[in-house]
Amino acid sequence: MTSAEWMELEDATQLNTYRKWPISLESGRGAWVVDTDGKRYLDLYGGHCVVFTGHNHPAVVQAVKDQADKLLFYSNAVYSPARARASAALAALAPKGMGNIFFINSGAEANETAMKIARKATGRSGIVAMEGDFHGRSLGALSVTWQAPYRKGHESSFGPVTFVPFGDAEKTCAVIRESKPAAVIIEPIQSTAGMRTAPVSFFRLVAAACKEAGSMLIMDEVQSGIGRTGAFTYSQVLGIEPDMITFAKSLGGGVPVGAVLIRDEVAATVGYGDQGTTFGGAPLAMAAVEATLKVLIDENLTERSVQIYDRFEKGCNERGLRIQGAGCLIGIDFGQPMGAFATDLREKGILVGGSTDPNIMRLMPPGVVTDAEIDSFFAALDEILASKMEVVA
Repeated sequence: MTSAEWMELEDATQLNTYRKWPISLESGRGAWVVDTDGKRYLDLYGGHCVVFTGHNHPAVVQAVKDQADKLLFYSNAVYSPARARASAALAALAPKGMGNIFFINSGAEANETAMKIARKATGRSGIVAMEGDFHGRSLGALSVTWQAPYRKGHESSFGPVTFVPFGDAEKTCAVIRESKPAAVIIEPIQSTAGMRTAPVSFFRLVAAACKEAGSMLIMDEVQSGIGRTGAFTYSQVLGIEPDMITFAKSLGGGVPVGAVLIRDEVAATVGYGDQGTTFGGAPLAMAAVEATLKVLIDENLTERSVQIYDRFEKGCNERGLRIQGAGCLIGIDFGQPMGAFATDLREKGILVGGSTDPNIMRLMPPGVVTDAEIDSFFAALDEILASKMEVVA
């Protein structure tokens, strides 16, 4: 079957909720994917920020295959060597005092779990969230997601949430001290919003205000965590100590999994039956987590993420393009709508994403992308820019 035929078959039965790119992918390796017609694409979108270790990393694939031969599934009703190893590996990389882990299936579930724990621990219900943040589309996570198109029609289901301007320390701290919420949840690099960041001072002042008010600080590192931004967590880059950190995306090397890291004092408030999940912590996902974390260390991908950003920054500076973000979370501001550039790049075999800011191209490349592959992105971009200049002339 051709790619067009596969797309037609999928559209015939899938709920119409996604605006998909007109490609049907069949395989991948490293920073590359291949469609059902055999065309190769350099994936600088990273499968939507998932494949930091690269597509089908041999170590992750082998770990999943080995686990599949032993036991596909059993729930948290029993102990599991795969879960024990994955949990120990994650705890070893976690910030000090945050070796308490709850495995879940996705980023939205991780964020909901963290807010649920915070509400029980504090006995409060209010949540403070940031304008521009995206935390997920299930109702609890959606309640703290800023983007109006996702929230529309569901407002009556949300709990008490106050949104504050991202980066405005004075206003945010004032709201925290006045309302004393159960938690403040922050996406430290606002990916969907175009990789927006805030000054380090903002995060440190907010963390201090949370301690003063007795409110939990939840850092949503679903995208910024697992070594993508120069440290295992972006919280460590910022020099803050949150009460909980949420993970997903890159954690399983392509296998769906999420997790919450919980500070010791907060973990002490959680008892038997307070949380539960059937599939969270299942053997296949745990094998993938253990292998992914080992690849992260063995291949020095955390350090490589900084080098990747530096190379993109150099290329952008040479072309008068503004860049923002950190590590392998990159936003490029074209100063004009970038949709046509993304389409042209796809036709040239390079996958990139957009954001809620129409001018900003979003890149979430694997940590295994090479300098030569990054240079090929800029070479293709130069051809596109030159062709558009010719049309204008």
